[in-house]
Amino acid sequence: MPSAIPTSTPAAPTAATSTRTTPLRARRAATTAALAASVATLIPPLSPISPPAAHAASRSAAAPRPTIDFGPCPASVPTPPPGERVECGTVRVPLDWKRPAGPALDIAVSRVRASGTAAERRGALLVNPGGPGGSGLPYAVTKRAKLPEQVRRAYDVVGFDPRGVGHSAPADCGPMGGLFASPGADPLPTDAAGERRHLAALRHQADDCAHGAGPAALGALSTEATARDMDAVRAALGEPRTHFLGVSYGSYLGAAYATLFPDRAGRMVLDSVVGPWSWHDFDVRQAAALLRQREVLFGWLAGDPGRYGLGGSAGQVRAAYARARERLAARPVDGFGPAEFDRAVYRALGRTERWAPLGDGLRDYLRTGNVAKLRPAAPFGDAASRNYEAANRIVKCADGPGPSPRRVVADLRGLRRLDPYPLLTGLEASACAYWHHRPRHRTPLGGPRAASALLVASEHDPVTPLAGARRLAARLPGARLVTLHDDYSHGVFASRGNPCVDRATTAYLLTGDLPAADVTCRGAGLPRHEAR
Repeated sequence: MPSAIPTSTPAAPTAATSTRTTPLRARRAATTAALAASVATLIPPLSPISPPAAHAASRSAAAPRPTIDFGPCPASVPTPPPGERVECGTVRVPLDWKRPAGPALDIAVSRVRASGTAAERRGALLVNPGGPGGSGLPYAVTKRAKLPEQVRRAYDVVGFDPRGVGHSAPADCGPMGGLFASPGADPLPTDAAGERRHLAALRHQADDCAHGAGPAALGALSTEATARDMDAVRAALGEPRTHFLGVSYGSYLGAAYATLFPDRAGRMVLDSVVGPWSWHDFDVRQAAALLRQREVLFGWLAGDPGRYGLGGSAGQVRAAYARARERLAARPVDGFGPAEFDRAVYRALGRTERWAPLGDGLRDYLRTGNVAKLRPAAPFGDAASRNYEAANRIVKCADGPGPSPRRVVADLRGLRRLDPYPLLTGLEASACAYWHHRPRHRTPLGGPRAASALLVASEHDPVTPLAGARRLAARLPGARLVTLHDDYSHGVFASRGNPCVDRATTAYLLTGDLPAADVTCRGAGLPRHEAR
């Protein structure tokens, strides 16, 4: 079965990291050849191969320390502010870390150098924006711009596209069981027939990923493999330790690295923490938290009935919300139906600055039938969305055993008991019930030998609920938790503009000293309604 991951068999990989680097643009001319080679991923190369023992001996005798030859970046990486420069390269890693001499892929890396003096420099800070499936190559520029100046002066900020994402051999699952249909089928089953259709769609999604990505990718795109790729990047940069800032899924990735490489883990900041549950358990917990957040949203929208026109109580707003969804289910507007509506609400609930635009969109649709303010700026079926959704499912299903179909249905019914209109958008790991690759164990997260970390969380974040941060902190020896109380958004450090959070996190990044105890910071609460 063809694989969508461009791979090649290195002539002389190193046993430790199988790492080789080239400028990112320099590899563009080879893209067609790499894609063609991907068809033969599982076929032995035609060139002669040294016997394993001799091959290993030659590696140990002559393998130099890997380096990255940085050069220009692809267009997806934004231009940094004046006076700064971003550069990109690639690090070659094995597709399967248990087979370092086997097929390989290239991890795209970006870097913006520290702006301070040599005495101020603390090393390289790897950053990850979340996902799984999020592209990190632009993040070296976009996240660095938000970091406190002291951090920018102290660290080279290094972004990377995880394997299967963006410029790092992007995965493609094809139609994914109709996920990208416009309008999509109503994702919410309400009876036994609907549940059977829901399970059938999940089965088709798993089949499409097996066909589109190929069997090699299904097992290779795991968080554990990406953590090993991170260590290869560290080695290629010539850094003794990996300093890391991971947000959302990035916290999960950072915890995996701290567990696998405790002696090489440096200052680890895990922001908006994914709890150490199975992915399906996490998804269900998130779905319940989103329902709680939506109730808060309904009350907030009711606080300005003059602007939103949805009612003066949470109950009235809830009824208006139900009317909007039911109307879109009965008659979608220009490809915008209940699935698209649920995705828009899912996205809005994670950041309070998106609540007002959502309220405006609900008002306009109920008054005029116009969905322009509900529709996302980028179409859901574009190349970036398709890659994100494919990598997301593949990673989640590679990270541990999936749920049974019976469990999927039981959890759907449980969510419907909480609310007649639950948001199922984030239940991505449900597809693992039918996945063609069946991992034997879950990604290791924490333990008595794991490195410590600073965890940062928002009290009412519905995307990564606070309970997950507390649970993970208990698994990382000596870890500390910074909690932003009275806050309702996802993404905290150098994101919410809270001086208390930013001071505590910056101090840790500069000194390496964790706070003596957990830290509590006061948030700004819900956004104020504009005076009219």
